[in-house]
This record gives sequence, structure tokens and C-alpha cells, in this order.
Amino acid sequence: MRRHSPKAHRGPARDDAPLVDINTTPLIDVMLVLLIMLIITIPIQLHSVNLNMPTGSPPPSALKPEVLRIDVDAASVVLWDGEALTTREELERRMAREAERAVQPEVHLRPDRKARYEVVAAVLASAQRLGLSKIGVVGSEQFVR
Repeated sequence: MRRHSPKAHRGPARDDAPLVDINTTPLIDVMLVLLIMLIITIPIQLHSVNLNMPTGSPPPSALKPEVLRIDVDAASVVLWDGEALTTREELERRMAREAERAVQPEVHLRPDRKARYEVVAAVLASAQRLGLSKIGVVGSEQFVR
């Protein structure tokens, strides 16, 4: 008859067997206490800059800005104040002339909902490249669904 050693026995774990898992609850408690102490001891940083700001409201400008309307219709035709432009070169020539003025006009770009994106993007890119700085897209509420 052969005897088996207790080590060779691979049956279910006994109740009196030692646990090999680490109890992390005390470690977490200590870390939370240290975190709270750190938060309490850090001084509150006040980042403020004292400025003497002017009071009152500035008077409204007496001069109304000139408005230049550029429309892009549903067929992606560019209209300069209602006049259809046939080429992009014509658009850029007119934009360059307006950009050279001492007081630039406000450019109101009104694209139609069905206009091709490439045409509208080309108009904006030309205006930026040629130096027009007062550009706004008007009528964007038509794109909200």
C-alpha cells in the first residue's frame, strides 16, 4: 500500500489553509487620508490681475460701414452685388481692388443651401488670400434643420 503525501493531494482547499491574497483595504484607507491631507495643505492660488478698465460706453460710430454682398446661388454662380461673375479671376480682381482701399468694406457672403461647397470655400479662400479682413457669412439659419 502506497501513502500519499499531503502536498500531492490536489483536492478542494481546506478551511484552515492560509490565504495568500494581500488585503488592500488598509492601503487604500491610508492613501485616501494622505490625499485629503495633501488637498488641505496646498495653499489656494489666486491668479488675479488688477486692471484699470475704462467706465462708460463708447459713442457709436458715425460712419456706417460699406457692405459688399457676394451671393452664391443654387446653381453655384457667384454674384457680386447682384451681378453674375463668369470667372474666378474676375472675382479675385474685384476683391484685390477692394482689399487695397484704405477702409475695407464689410463682405457679406450669402451662400444658397444648394450651392456647391467648393465654390463657397473658394470665395472665402480668395478673400482671405487677397487680404479682405471683414468677412461674414449671412443667412446661415437656412442650414439649421
